[in-house]
Amino acid sequence: MIEYTHSLDGVAAEDLAGFFVGWPAPPSLEKHLEILRRSAHVELAREGRRVVGFVTAVGDGVICAYVPLLEVLPDYQGRCIGSELIRRLLRAVGEIYMVDVVCDDDVIPFYERLGFQRLDAGMGIRNRGAL
Repeated sequence: MIEYTHSLDGVAAEDLAGFFVGWPAPPSLEKHLEILRRSAHVELAREGRRVVGFVTAVGDGVICAYVPLLEVLPDYQGRCIGSELIRRLLRAVGEIYMVDVVCDDDVIPFYERLGFQRLDAGMGIRNRGAL
């Protein structure tokens, strides 16, 4: 049974195995745990001790939040876990002016179903060596 929580209590690095599929240089399990700990908001989907999905947000806590990561383990995709994680995250950040996400084209319909709209442009820098 999938349980949802915003708490990192009891989460160990080894509970995070299997994420970042296809990344050229995925973060280590320890770095992944640090990412979760340093995020302003985090929502987890767990099955027992194992984390099977997560979403993070960073922001100013006043008017804006950015969703840098939403991941669901491949074996758990298609079970609405990602949708539930986003819904919980949106409730956690509250009624703020903007919640932004940058995503690949193939997941645009997913975010549109959850109320996100296309924006005019997005820009970024990727320093893969930092992973």
